[in-house]
Amino acid sequence: MTVAAGGSIRRWSAEDGVRRVLVITAHPDDVDFGAAGTVAAFTEAGLEVTYCVVTDGEAGGSDRSVPRHEMAACRRDEQRDAAAAVGVHDLRFLGYPDGRVTAGLDLRRDLSRVIRQVRPERLVTQSPDRSWERIAASHPDHLAVGEAAVCAFYPDAGNPFAHPELLEVEGLEPHTVDELWLMAAGDGDLVVDTTATIGRKRAALLSHRSQIADPDWLAEMVTRWGAATAQAAGLPEGATAESFRVVSPRVG
Repeated sequence: MTVAAGGSIRRWSAEDGVRRVLVITAHPDDVDFGAAGTVAAFTEAGLEVTYCVVTDGEAGGSDRSVPRHEMAACRRDEQRDAAAAVGVHDLRFLGYPDGRVTAGLDLRRDLSRVIRQVRPERLVTQSPDRSWERIAASHPDHLAVGEAAVCAFYPDAGNPFAHPELLEVEGLEPHTVDELWLMAAGDGDLVVDTTATIGRKRAALLSHRSQIADPDWLAEMVTRWGAATAQAAGLPEGATAESFRVVSPRVG
C-alpha cells in the first residue's frame, strides 16, 4: 500500500500496450484488498484479466457453526461476485488448503500451468516479503503464494525444461511474462490512479459478506488507504491510488 520514499513514482497508463493480465492470490478477497481498483481500471481500458486463486479460503470467517466445505463454496461464490464487480469473469481456483500453503514444486508447477494457459503480458501477485509494519498483510499463505508465483514468473513458466510434463504431456508451450507487479510491497515504484474506480473496489470488497463484520468501517478504511497512497505519489487532493513494485525478467 506504500510507495518508495524519495524515488520517482511512475503512473500507469492504459496506453502501455499490455492487453492481458493474470492476477495470482492466496485467498478470495486478497485481490480486492490489494488491487481491485487497478483491476477495474484495467477492464475499463479493455484489458483482459484472469484471476487465479490458490485456496478457497475455507479457514476464513469466525462462525464455527459453518462447515468448512460450505465456507469454501461460499467464498468461491463471493469471489465470483467480487470479480464481476470489477469486470473479471475468468477465474481459476486451485483448491489448495487454506492456511497450509507452501511454495513447493507442486504449486510452482500449477502456477506455471496457468501462466502458460493464459499467456499474460503482466502478472500481478502478492509480495513474498514479510511486512513488519503491517503483519496482517504477511499471512503465511500470502508469502508462500508470492514466492511460488515469482518462481513461476521466472524462470519456470518460460523454461521448457522446468516441469517438463507441462510441455511433454499437456502440450503447454513455455511463456515468458513481460512484467511482474507485486501488491502490498513496501517500496512500490508505480501507482495506478483509482479515483474513478474506488467505488467498484468497495463493491468488490463488500461482496465478501462472510468475512465482513462492519461494512461501513471497511469501506472507509480502503478509501483512507487509497488516499494516503495517492498523496504519497503526488496525486491531486481527493484522489485515490494503489501502488506496486514492478519487476522485469530481463537480464542485464
